[in-house]
Amino acid sequence: MLGELEIKRITDRVLGLSDADQTEAVFWGDTSALTRFANNYIHQNVAETNTTVSVRLVVGKKIGVASTNDLSDEGLQKVVRNAATIARFQLDNDDFKSLPTPEDAGESSATATGYVEATASASPELRADGVGAICRLASENGLTAAGAFATGAQELAAANSLGVFSYTNLTSANLLTVIMGENSSGYADRTSKDVGEIDAEEVAREAVGKALRSKDPISIEPGEYTVVLEEYAMSDLLTWMGYTGGFSALALQEGRSFLKPGEKITGDNVTIYDDGNDPRGLPLPMDFEGVAKRRVNIIERGVGGSPVYDSYTAGREEGKRSTGHALPAPNTWGPFAINLFMEAGDTPKEELARGIERGIWVTRFHYLGVVHPLLTILTGMTRDGTFLIENGEITRPIKNLRFNQNVLEAWKEATLGSALKLQKGWVGATMVPAARIERFKFASGTSF
Repeated sequence: MLGELEIKRITDRVLGLSDADQTEAVFWGDTSALTRFANNYIHQNVAETNTTVSVRLVVGKKIGVASTNDLSDEGLQKVVRNAATIARFQLDNDDFKSLPTPEDAGESSATATGYVEATASASPELRADGVGAICRLASENGLTAAGAFATGAQELAAANSLGVFSYTNLTSANLLTVIMGENSSGYADRTSKDVGEIDAEEVAREAVGKALRSKDPISIEPGEYTVVLEEYAMSDLLTWMGYTGGFSALALQEGRSFLKPGEKITGDNVTIYDDGNDPRGLPLPMDFEGVAKRRVNIIERGVGGSPVYDSYTAGREEGKRSTGHALPAPNTWGPFAINLFMEAGDTPKEELARGIERGIWVTRFHYLGVVHPLLTILTGMTRDGTFLIENGEITRPIKNLRFNQNVLEAWKEATLGSALKLQKGWVGATMVPAARIERFKFASGTSF
C-alpha cells in the first residue's frame, strides 16, 4: 500500500507531463493472496502485488488511453506519450463533453471505511486454519473438499487536470468451498471486508451438510415449479441482470435496457438499489473518474427507477449528473452497478417453503447465460444441493435441472426472505435475500 500522499505525487507528475486539453490519471493498487485447496488438502498458496496507472488524454474531441505498471519517471513519461499517440489517431467523439470537474465529483457521503487492516495483513496461516476446518469435516464424513480462501487490499485514486483528486482504500475476504461425494455435492461461501467475520466452521457445516443430504438424487420431470432460491441463487440472478447492461444509462440510451423508468416491471415488494457507501457491503465510495458514489434506486417497489451514470452518459442527457459509476477507461460497458442491494422481505428463510405442495429448493446456479437481455431471459443449471419440496418440507435430493426464465416475470410473484447475505461477484458484490418464486421454468434435466 503506497498511501494517499505518495499516490497523489504520482498522479500530479502524470498531469504535469501532459499538454493535452484535459488529462486524467487513475491509480489502482492491488495486494491479493489466495490459498487454494482440493482433495482435502492445500495445494497452492499465492500472493501478488501490482500497481497500475492509467492515463486518459483529451485533445479536442479525440481521446486516448494508455496504462503502465512502471511508476518510474521514465515509465510515466512513456505512458503519457503513448496516450497522446493513441489520441492522435482516434476519430472525434462528439458525445464527449468533459472529464468531471470538482463540482461534478462532489464529496463522498461514506461514514464507514471499506478498509480493515486485519484483512489487509491476513497471513497464509490464518487462511490455512480456515481451510483446515473445512477439509477436516469433509474427511471425517467421507467427502472431498475443494475451494479457495482469498484476502486482499486495494487502493484507488483518480485525478484530472480540472482539479479532481479522490482516494480510497478497501479490503475483501472470501472463503468458498464445494464438497463432493460419490453422487452428491454441497456449497457454501462467505464474504466480508473483515476477514475476522468469516466463520470457517460455519462454512464447513453448511457445505458438508448439503453434500450429505444430497446423496442419491432422484430424477423429476422438467416443467414449471414453485421454487425457493437461496441467497446464492438470487445473487446469481441479480448479478447477471447487471451484466446484461440493464442497470446502465448507456444501455437505456441505446434502447437495450429492460429498465423502463416509471413503469411497473416487478412485484411491489421488489426494491433494488446500488450504494457504494453502505457498510454492509464492500464499500467503494468513488468511481474510476473520482466521482463520489450516490445511492441509485434502480427498481422501487416494482417500478423502474433510474439507471447508473458516469460522466460520459450523463453528458448525453440534459440535466443529468454522474452517479459515480464509471469503470476504468476505455470502457465499452458504460457505467456499471457494482454494489447492488435487494431489500429484504418479512418471511424467515426457513418458512419460505411453507405451503408448497410440490416444488424445488435451489442452492445455487452455474453456467448462466443471457438468452434475451430485453426480455431478461436467463438460462443456467442448478448445482450443489437441489431438493424436492413436498407439502412444505424438503424431502429428497433431486438431479439438477436447466432453467430458462424471464427474471422480471419471476420477481413479479416473489416472497422475499427477511435476512440479507453478502455475495461477492466477478466485479463488486450483491446483498440479497432468499426468495420464493411461484412460477419458475425448468426446460430439461441433467445426468447428475
